Amino acid sequence: MPAKREFQKTSLPLQFVVVGAGLGGVSASIALSLAGHKVKLLEAAPELGEVGAGIQIPPPSIKILEAMGCLKEVDAVSIHPTDILIHRYDTGEVISKQNLVPYVKDKYDGLYLHIHRAHYHEVLVNRAKELGVEIHLNSRVESVDFDTNSVRTAAGVVHTGDVIVGYDGVRSKTREEITGKAGGAYDTGDLAYRALIPTELLKTVPGLEKYWSHPDIHFWWGPTLHIVMYFLQGGKICNVVGLCPDTLPDDVMREGANHQELIEVTKGWDSDLHKIFNLIDEVGKWRLQDSRELANWVPEKGNVIILGDASHSTLPYLASGASQAVEDAAVLAGLFSKIESKDQIREILTMVESMRKWRSSQVVRGSANCRNIYHLADGEEQEIRDSKLKGKAPQLGCPNRFADPVFQDFLWGYDAFEEIERGWAEYKSGKMPTYDYPNLYEA
Repeated sequence: MPAKREFQKTSLPLQFVVVGAGLGGVSASIALSLAGHKVKLLEAAPELGEVGAGIQIPPPSIKILEAMGCLKEVDAVSIHPTDILIHRYDTGEVISKQNLVPYVKDKYDGLYLHIHRAHYHEVLVNRAKELGVEIHLNSRVESVDFDTNSVRTAAGVVHTGDVIVGYDGVRSKTREEITGKAGGAYDTGDLAYRALIPTELLKTVPGLEKYWSHPDIHFWWGPTLHIVMYFLQGGKICNVVGLCPDTLPDDVMREGANHQELIEVTKGWDSDLHKIFNLIDEVGKWRLQDSRELANWVPEKGNVIILGDASHSTLPYLASGASQAVEDAAVLAGLFSKIESKDQIREILTMVESMRKWRSSQVVRGSANCRNIYHLADGEEQEIRDSKLKGKAPQLGCPNRFADPVFQDFLWGYDAFEEIERGWAEYKSGKMPTYDYPNLYEA
């Protein structure tokens, strides 16, 4: 387990209203409660839950989960992948490798986990309930009053707090109220195929032993798309994701597909992939959306901020979208644990934005750039990319961003608790703190 971090208790308890009970919103509710604040958590849906399949939890989130008191429960329903392996799309040849166990523990004092999104969310919700978070379902927010720091739901219920936190996703109503612009969710041009396969089925197919015998993460990079495969539930389930150009009708966000469609879009690819695809019973297609970078997360008036996907939704190519939302939660709660007067609320919200915006923007940009790296067509650029990977120690600019020593340190070396202490010290010295990783080249 990583070294113990914890949220300090505030001497000035506040009432927070958190809009959206996804992974980020529930994490914020837990962290704020541990910091001694009261929390109302509003969720539009009639019941709590998450859709999707697998999710990756990198080292920065591990430290926060430990401080939130739920790492043990998360770990119990997770798997520890050994390596990240990058395959050539056509031959299956491994052209890059990044160790995770024991590397992540040794270098970053953390873990790297795979978990089903629903299980992750369930653990967080249970912890929030344990801490007494006041959860309101069927509470879709329709408007925000910046003068009174209150929100009104579709049912006409008004919830007022000292601070409103919008964690309501890529189609955020809170963001719409701040910007004055409807919408805000943009099609990325990509979609995700997602499927789950019982590992026992993989074991029935000769030649697939190299995949199920070790809990690795496998990538296949190819022209216009890439495939990711890893394991969940103690290795019992194989999670398969294909990320490729969006072919869904304009008015459709999700629809069913079949394994034959996956085989067709990967025609000429590694035969092992087609053996795996033939085991798929059900597959869904999901349109991938993100949000444009915003000038501000805090409005001109009112004690309101938007975080998580509401402020920096990203493509999943760096497996760090949920982690960014959890990091937001930790910094928000950590800074508000130190509040001395209600007059500081707006300044602290501005600090949270200032300390989180640059980092999250780099993840968004870096994820989008991975599409350009992973999806190169056959030809000179692809050959140059692969030549930087094969048989070479990772260097600055390595196409495998998880192995690039500079980008990896930026992505995995972040410690929210160190940032909280640094930021507060700078604030008390009269400086508005920012987050700036000085050695990171433009992603």
